[in-house]
Amino acid sequence: MKQVIIVVPKGNINISSITGSFEILTRANQYWQKLGNKPMWEVRIAGYVKELNLGEGFFSLHPIDIKEIAKTDLVIIPSLTYDYDYVLKENKALIAWLTKQYKSGAEIASICTGAFLLASTGLLDGKSCSTHWNAAADFRRLFPNIDLQIDKLIVSEPGIYTNGGAYSFLNLILFLIEKYFDKQTAIYCSKVFQIDMERTSQSRFFIFQAQKNHGDELIHKAQKYIEEHLTERISFEELASKLAISRRNFDRRFIKATGNTPVEYLQRVKVEIAKSTLEKGRKTIFEVMNDVGYADDKAFREVFRKITGMSPLEYKGKYNKEVVV
Repeated sequence: MKQVIIVVPKGNINISSITGSFEILTRANQYWQKLGNKPMWEVRIAGYVKELNLGEGFFSLHPIDIKEIAKTDLVIIPSLTYDYDYVLKENKALIAWLTKQYKSGAEIASICTGAFLLASTGLLDGKSCSTHWNAAADFRRLFPNIDLQIDKLIVSEPGIYTNGGAYSFLNLILFLIEKYFDKQTAIYCSKVFQIDMERTSQSRFFIFQAQKNHGDELIHKAQKYIEEHLTERISFEELASKLAISRRNFDRRFIKATGNTPVEYLQRVKVEIAKSTLEKGRKTIFEVMNDVGYADDKAFREVFRKITGMSPLEYKGKYNKEVVV
Protein backbone atom coordinates (compact mmCIF):
# COMPACT_ATOMS: atom_id res chain seq x y z
CA MET A 1 0.00 0.00 0.00
CA LYS A 2 1.37 3.38 -1.03
CA GLN A 3 1.82 6.23 1.41
CA VAL A 4 0.40 9.67 0.59
CA ILE A 5 1.37 12.63 2.74
CA ILE A 6 -0.38 15.99 2.59
CA VAL A 7 2.14 18.32 4.20
CA VAL A 8 1.28 21.22 6.50
CA PRO A 9 3.77 24.08 6.16
CA LYS A 10 4.33 26.65 8.89
CA GLY A 11 2.40 29.85 8.19
CA ASN A 12 -0.96 30.57 6.66
CA ILE A 13 -2.31 28.02 4.20
CA ASN A 14 -5.62 27.48 2.45
CA ILE A 15 -7.35 24.78 4.44
CA SER A 16 -9.68 23.81 1.58
CA SER A 17 -6.74 22.45 -0.44
CA ILE A 18 -5.93 20.09 2.45
CA THR A 19 -9.43 18.99 3.43
CA GLY A 20 -10.61 18.77 -0.18
CA SER A 21 -7.63 16.69 -1.25
CA PHE A 22 -7.97 14.39 1.76
CA GLU A 23 -11.67 13.80 1.17
CA ILE A 24 -11.41 13.05 -2.56
CA LEU A 25 -8.33 10.84 -2.21
CA THR A 26 -10.02 8.91 0.60
CA ARG A 27 -13.21 8.46 -1.43
CA ALA A 28 -11.20 7.15 -4.39
CA ASN A 29 -9.60 4.56 -2.11
CA GLN A 30 -13.01 3.49 -0.75
CA TYR A 31 -14.43 3.12 -4.26
CA TRP A 32 -11.38 1.12 -5.35
CA GLN A 33 -11.91 -1.32 -2.45
CA LYS A 34 -15.63 -1.55 -3.20
CA LEU A 35 -14.66 -2.91 -6.63
CA GLY A 36 -12.86 -5.76 -4.86
CA ASN A 37 -9.33 -4.36 -4.84
CA LYS A 38 -6.91 -4.00 -1.96
CA PRO A 39 -6.44 -0.44 -0.63
CA MET A 40 -4.27 1.60 -2.99
CA TRP A 41 -2.92 4.04 -0.45
CA GLU A 42 -3.00 5.44 3.05
CA VAL A 43 -3.53 9.21 3.16
CA ARG A 44 -2.11 11.15 6.11
CA ILE A 45 -1.58 14.80 7.01
CA ALA A 46 1.84 15.65 8.46
CA GLY A 47 4.03 18.61 9.34
CA TYR A 48 6.52 20.10 11.77
CA VAL A 49 3.76 21.81 13.74
CA LYS A 50 1.58 19.99 16.27
CA GLU A 51 -1.39 22.26 15.72
CA LEU A 52 -2.22 24.95 13.18
CA ASN A 53 -5.13 27.33 13.65
CA LEU A 54 -6.68 28.63 10.44
CA GLY A 55 -9.63 30.72 9.29
CA GLU A 56 -9.33 33.26 12.12
CA GLY A 57 -9.38 30.44 14.65
CA PHE A 58 -12.49 28.67 13.39
CA PHE A 59 -10.49 25.69 12.14
CA SER A 60 -7.49 23.80 13.44
CA LEU A 61 -5.30 21.04 12.02
CA HIS A 62 -3.49 18.41 14.07
CA PRO A 63 -0.95 16.84 11.72
CA ILE A 64 1.22 13.91 12.68
CA ASP A 65 4.92 14.55 13.22
CA ILE A 66 6.58 14.51 9.81
CA LYS A 67 9.89 13.47 11.39
CA GLU A 68 8.32 10.05 11.95
CA ILE A 69 7.91 9.56 8.19
CA ALA A 70 11.14 8.21 6.74
CA LYS A 71 9.77 7.46 3.28
CA THR A 72 6.58 8.07 1.33
CA ASP A 73 5.33 7.59 -2.23
CA LEU A 74 3.40 10.78 -2.96
CA VAL A 75 3.62 14.20 -1.32
CA ILE A 76 0.96 16.88 -1.79
CA ILE A 77 1.80 20.50 -0.97
CA PRO A 78 -1.26 22.68 -0.23
CA SER A 79 -1.89 26.23 -1.37
CA LEU A 80 -0.13 29.01 0.54
CA THR A 81 -1.20 32.54 1.32
CA TYR A 82 0.71 35.36 -0.32
CA ASP A 83 3.52 36.12 2.15
CA TYR A 84 5.88 33.88 0.21
CA ASP A 85 9.21 35.20 1.51
CA TYR A 86 8.07 34.57 5.09
CA VAL A 87 6.72 31.08 4.33
CA LEU A 88 9.92 30.00 2.58
CA LYS A 89 12.03 31.32 5.45
CA GLU A 90 9.94 29.49 8.07
CA ASN A 91 9.89 26.13 6.26
CA LYS A 92 13.54 25.31 5.61
CA ALA A 93 13.23 21.96 7.40
CA LEU A 94 10.18 21.02 5.32
CA ILE A 95 11.94 22.09 2.12
CA ALA A 96 14.85 19.79 2.99
CA TRP A 97 12.41 16.95 3.76
CA LEU A 98 10.68 17.41 0.39
CA THR A 99 14.00 17.28 -1.43
CA LYS A 100 15.01 14.11 0.41
CA GLN A 101 11.69 12.40 -0.35
CA TYR A 102 11.90 13.17 -4.07
CA LYS A 103 15.47 11.90 -4.28
CA SER A 104 14.30 8.74 -2.50
CA GLY A 105 11.71 8.07 -5.18
CA ALA A 106 8.60 9.95 -4.02
CA GLU A 107 6.48 11.99 -6.41
CA ILE A 108 5.45 15.52 -5.45
CA ALA A 109 2.33 17.47 -6.39
CA SER A 110 1.86 21.12 -5.50
CA ILE A 111 -1.49 22.87 -5.31
CA CYS A 112 -1.78 26.46 -6.53
CA THR A 113 0.79 28.64 -4.70
CA GLY A 114 2.25 25.56 -3.05
CA ALA A 115 4.50 25.73 -6.12
CA PHE A 116 6.56 28.35 -4.26
CA LEU A 117 7.49 25.79 -1.62
CA LEU A 118 8.22 23.17 -4.26
CA ALA A 119 10.31 25.59 -6.34
CA SER A 120 12.40 26.50 -3.31
CA THR A 121 13.74 22.92 -3.24
CA GLY A 122 15.51 23.51 -6.56
CA LEU A 123 13.76 20.47 -8.05
CA LEU A 124 12.01 22.66 -10.63
CA ASP A 125 15.09 24.51 -11.85
CA GLY A 126 15.19 24.38 -15.65
CA LYS A 127 11.74 22.78 -15.70
CA SER A 128 8.15 23.96 -16.15
CA CYS A 129 5.35 24.47 -13.65
CA SER A 130 2.05 26.25 -13.08
CA THR A 131 0.63 28.24 -10.18
CA HIS A 132 -2.10 30.81 -9.58
CA TRP A 133 -2.07 33.49 -12.30
CA ASN A 134 -2.22 36.19 -9.63
CA ALA A 135 1.07 35.00 -8.16
CA ALA A 136 2.99 34.95 -11.45
CA ALA A 137 4.98 38.16 -10.88
CA ASP A 138 6.19 37.05 -7.43
CA PHE A 139 7.01 33.58 -8.71
CA ARG A 140 9.11 34.90 -11.60
CA ARG A 141 10.86 37.29 -9.21
CA LEU A 142 11.84 34.51 -6.83
CA PHE A 143 12.44 31.72 -9.37
CA PRO A 144 13.65 33.16 -12.70
CA ASN A 145 15.13 29.81 -13.79
CA ILE A 146 11.75 28.06 -13.91
CA ASP A 147 9.51 28.12 -16.97
CA LEU A 148 6.19 29.31 -15.54
CA GLN A 149 3.32 28.20 -17.79
CA ILE A 150 0.59 30.25 -16.24
CA ASP A 151 -2.07 29.35 -18.79
CA LYS A 152 -1.95 25.62 -18.05
CA LEU A 153 -4.13 24.02 -15.42
CA ILE A 154 -1.74 21.12 -14.80
CA VAL A 155 1.94 20.86 -15.70
CA SER A 156 3.64 17.49 -15.48
CA GLU A 157 7.38 16.92 -15.07
CA PRO A 158 9.03 13.60 -14.17
CA GLY A 159 7.63 12.81 -10.73
CA ILE A 160 6.49 16.42 -10.21
CA TYR A 161 3.01 17.82 -10.81
CA THR A 162 1.83 21.40 -10.38
CA ASN A 163 -1.49 23.09 -10.99
CA GLY A 164 -3.07 26.52 -11.38
CA GLY A 165 -5.06 28.60 -8.96
CA ALA A 166 -7.63 28.15 -6.23
CA TYR A 167 -10.12 25.29 -6.64
CA SER A 168 -8.48 24.01 -9.81
CA PHE A 169 -6.67 21.71 -7.35
CA LEU A 170 -9.72 19.47 -7.76
CA ASN A 171 -8.55 18.71 -11.29
CA LEU A 172 -5.05 17.95 -10.05
CA ILE A 173 -6.45 15.44 -7.56
CA LEU A 174 -8.47 13.75 -10.33
CA PHE A 175 -5.29 13.66 -12.44
CA LEU A 176 -3.46 11.87 -9.61
CA ILE A 177 -6.34 9.45 -9.05
CA GLU A 178 -6.38 8.48 -12.73
CA LYS A 179 -2.59 8.05 -12.64
CA TYR A 180 -2.52 5.86 -9.52
CA PHE A 181 -5.88 4.08 -9.85
CA ASP A 182 -7.54 4.21 -13.28
CA LYS A 183 -9.84 6.29 -15.47
CA GLN A 184 -12.97 4.67 -14.05
CA THR A 185 -12.11 5.73 -10.50
CA ALA A 186 -11.33 9.27 -11.65
CA ILE A 187 -14.67 9.48 -13.48
CA TYR A 188 -16.48 8.20 -10.40
CA CYS A 189 -14.88 10.91 -8.23
CA SER A 190 -15.61 13.58 -10.83
CA LYS A 191 -19.29 12.63 -10.70
CA VAL A 192 -19.52 12.34 -6.92
CA PHE A 193 -17.78 15.68 -6.34
CA GLN A 194 -19.14 17.27 -9.54
CA ILE A 195 -15.75 18.26 -10.96
CA ASP A 196 -15.45 19.08 -14.65
CA MET A 197 -12.78 16.71 -15.96
CA GLU A 198 -12.48 18.53 -19.29
CA ARG A 199 -10.75 21.62 -17.93
CA THR A 200 -7.15 21.94 -19.12
CA SER A 201 -6.52 25.68 -18.90
CA GLN A 202 -6.97 28.53 -16.42
CA SER A 203 -6.66 31.14 -19.17
CA ARG A 204 -10.33 32.15 -19.12
CA PHE A 205 -10.00 33.09 -15.43
CA PHE A 206 -6.82 35.11 -15.90
CA ILE A 207 -7.08 38.82 -15.07
CA PHE A 208 -4.12 40.46 -16.75
CA GLN A 209 -2.29 42.85 -14.47
CA ALA A 210 0.30 45.08 -16.09
CA GLN A 211 3.60 44.03 -14.56
CA LYS A 212 5.01 47.31 -13.26
CA ASN A 213 6.88 46.40 -10.11
CA HIS A 214 10.08 45.65 -12.01
CA GLY A 215 11.88 48.97 -11.43
CA ASP A 216 12.98 49.50 -15.04
CA GLU A 217 12.01 53.11 -15.79
CA LEU A 218 12.55 52.78 -19.53
CA ILE A 219 10.12 49.84 -19.69
CA HIS A 220 7.65 51.79 -17.55
CA LYS A 221 7.69 54.49 -20.25
CA ALA A 222 7.17 51.85 -22.93
CA GLN A 223 4.22 50.33 -21.05
CA LYS A 224 2.64 53.74 -20.59
CA TYR A 225 3.02 54.48 -24.30
CA ILE A 226 1.47 51.12 -25.28
CA GLU A 227 -1.51 51.61 -22.96
CA GLU A 228 -2.14 55.15 -24.23
CA HIS A 229 -1.99 54.17 -27.93
CA LEU A 230 -3.93 50.89 -27.97
CA THR A 231 -6.10 51.81 -30.93
CA GLU A 232 -3.14 52.92 -33.05
CA ARG A 233 -0.72 50.87 -35.09
CA ILE A 234 2.34 50.73 -32.83
CA SER A 235 5.77 50.27 -34.37
CA PHE A 236 8.03 48.83 -31.71
CA GLU A 237 11.00 49.69 -33.89
CA GLU A 238 10.00 53.36 -33.67
CA LEU A 239 9.17 53.09 -29.95
CA ALA A 240 12.61 51.67 -29.23
CA SER A 241 14.15 54.52 -31.22
CA LYS A 242 12.16 57.10 -29.22
CA LEU A 243 13.51 55.54 -26.04
CA ALA A 244 17.07 55.66 -27.43
CA ILE A 245 17.63 51.91 -27.30
CA SER A 246 18.18 49.25 -29.94
CA ARG A 247 15.20 47.05 -30.80
CA ARG A 248 17.09 43.96 -29.66
CA ASN A 249 17.93 45.40 -26.24
CA PHE A 250 14.43 46.84 -25.94
CA ASP A 251 12.87 43.40 -26.45
CA ARG A 252 15.33 41.79 -24.06
CA ARG A 253 14.65 44.30 -21.28
CA PHE A 254 10.89 44.21 -21.87
CA ILE A 255 10.77 40.42 -21.53
CA LYS A 256 12.96 40.49 -18.43
CA ALA A 257 10.76 43.15 -16.80
CA THR A 258 7.29 41.90 -17.70
CA GLY A 259 7.60 38.27 -18.74
CA ASN A 260 6.08 39.15 -22.13
CA THR A 261 7.42 40.37 -25.44
CA PRO A 262 6.19 43.87 -26.39
CA VAL A 263 3.76 42.31 -28.89
CA GLU A 264 2.41 39.85 -26.30
CA TYR A 265 2.02 42.67 -23.79
CA LEU A 266 0.06 44.76 -26.30
CA GLN A 267 -2.17 41.78 -27.11
CA ARG A 268 -2.82 40.98 -23.46
CA VAL A 269 -3.75 44.58 -22.62
CA LYS A 270 -6.13 44.73 -25.60
CA VAL A 271 -7.75 41.38 -24.71
CA GLU A 272 -8.12 42.34 -21.04
CA ILE A 273 -10.00 45.50 -22.03
CA ALA A 274 -12.09 43.49 -24.48
CA LYS A 275 -12.94 40.93 -21.78
CA SER A 276 -14.04 43.65 -19.37
CA THR A 277 -16.22 45.26 -22.04
CA LEU A 278 -17.79 41.94 -23.01
CA GLU A 279 -18.53 41.19 -19.35
CA LYS A 280 -20.13 44.51 -18.48
CA GLY A 281 -21.45 46.23 -21.57
CA ARG A 282 -23.97 45.90 -24.34
CA LYS A 283 -21.53 46.42 -27.20
CA THR A 284 -21.32 43.91 -30.01
CA ILE A 285 -18.14 41.92 -30.54
CA PHE A 286 -17.47 44.01 -33.66
CA GLU A 287 -17.69 47.22 -31.59
CA VAL A 288 -15.42 45.79 -28.90
CA MET A 289 -12.92 44.69 -31.53
CA ASN A 290 -12.76 48.22 -32.94
CA ASP A 291 -12.50 49.76 -29.47
CA VAL A 292 -9.25 47.90 -28.82
CA GLY A 293 -7.75 48.67 -32.20
CA TYR A 294 -8.44 45.57 -34.29
CA ALA A 295 -9.65 46.00 -37.85
CA ASP A 296 -9.44 42.32 -38.78
CA ASP A 297 -12.05 40.21 -37.00
CA LYS A 298 -10.18 36.99 -37.75
CA ALA A 299 -7.00 38.32 -36.12
CA PHE A 300 -8.99 39.51 -33.10
CA ARG A 301 -10.68 36.14 -32.65
CA GLU A 302 -7.37 34.27 -32.95
CA VAL A 303 -5.59 36.45 -30.39
CA PHE A 304 -8.57 36.35 -28.03
CA ARG A 305 -8.75 32.55 -28.18
CA LYS A 306 -4.98 32.17 -27.77
CA ILE A 307 -5.06 34.19 -24.55
CA THR A 308 -8.39 33.08 -23.03
CA GLY A 309 -8.95 29.66 -24.56
CA MET A 310 -12.37 30.83 -25.76
CA SER A 311 -13.78 32.78 -28.68
CA PRO A 312 -15.12 36.31 -27.97
CA LEU A 313 -18.66 35.02 -28.54
CA GLU A 314 -18.19 32.11 -26.12
CA TYR A 315 -16.68 34.44 -23.53
CA LYS A 316 -19.55 36.91 -23.81
CA GLY A 317 -22.09 34.09 -23.52
CA LYS A 318 -20.47 32.79 -20.37
CA TYR A 319 -19.57 35.98 -18.50
CA ASN A 320 -21.74 38.86 -19.72
CA LYS A 321 -23.87 39.87 -16.74
CA GLU A 322 -26.92 40.63 -18.88
CA VAL A 323 -26.71 37.26 -20.60
CA VAL A 324 -26.38 35.54 -17.20
CA VAL A 325 -29.41 37.38 -15.85
